Amino acid sequence: MKIVLLTKSNKAAFDRLVNHPLQSWEWGEFKASQGAVVRRFGIFQKNKLKGGFQVFFHRLPGTSFTVGYFPRGPLPTQSMIKKIFSVAKKEKALLVRFEPDLNWRYWQNNRGKLSPTPTRERKISLAKMGLRKAPRFVLDPYTFVLNLRLSEEKILANMHHKTRYNIRLARRKGVTVKEESNQAGLAIFIRLLFEETVKRQGFYLHNPEYFRKLWRILSPAGMVRILLASYKGDVLAAWMLFKWKDTLYYPYGASSSRLRQVMASNLICWEAIRLGKKLGCRYFDLWGGLGPQADPSHPWYGFHRFKLGYGGDLVEKVGSWDLVVNPYLYPVYNTAEKLRWFYLHRLRRLFRRP
Repeated sequence: MKIVLLTKSNKAAFDRLVNHPLQSWEWGEFKASQGAVVRRFGIFQKNKLKGGFQVFFHRLPGTSFTVGYFPRGPLPTQSMIKKIFSVAKKEKALLVRFEPDLNWRYWQNNRGKLSPTPTRERKISLAKMGLRKAPRFVLDPYTFVLNLRLSEEKILANMHHKTRYNIRLARRKGVTVKEESNQAGLAIFIRLLFEETVKRQGFYLHNPEYFRKLWRILSPAGMVRILLASYKGDVLAAWMLFKWKDTLYYPYGASSSRLRQVMASNLICWEAIRLGKKLGCRYFDLWGGLGPQADPSHPWYGFHRFKLGYGGDLVEKVGSWDLVVNPYLYPVYNTAEKLRWFYLHRLRRLFRRP
């Protein structure tokens, strides 16, 4: 087995082999447009490309150092780690944060209620590979995953009764959902996201140009879809979805605080499920959630409960792990990050709109 850096001539083969949109060649192009240094690696056996992954290096402001990030790639091997370490040294990285697309534990969801203990669990230890448990995660370690191979009737039957009721209520009230995967739909999504959702929730989110670039780079590959939920011509919810291979993902959503009683968000989620089935997807990944013992006082508990109601199993990824490249500055970086997030959370509480 040989691991080498890839060139653009390998794009088509690379995309056929990677299993998550954040590992796609297009996502790498998008991150490069945001200033990241993208390094793509190919795993060759007998001169044939058998696997691939990419790492993004982000410059630390005001310094010559970088931080590497390996989002939702394959389970790393010692050969992969050795090669990444070598490249990370050249990029002056303090660390490379690994968040593999590897499911560790599952909790079955029965009509909005999780099983008391994991129904499946894998024995995995990245510490044995020389990685260190990271003090923070970038992507949520938990997510809800719906099986779209089931019939619509079975999916509905496994929802929490209140979720099912709200879907039907939205329809009775006259809420409609349509796909608007074009520039007009993108503009509506961005407006609703930044004029309402971000201000209301106090999110730390990218600026509108981030989403415009994302659209320009990912939509030609058919990776991005936009759904809009409207009531009497007024858009109340807008979702941006990613489609990659056999899975539909829900990474970004926006909603209005107006007319919540018509349950537009419930209907748009159901229509996303139906869209996934129409596209031939086997799974719908709701992209985030809290743990099996979710704390009702947690700021994101409402999102967790909303997703829980659709009946998808709760999945825990293997988590966030650091490859320490600069052992002297690594603890300094972690301390600075801890202070930065403490400051940002304080700001969020101060400026969150009631």
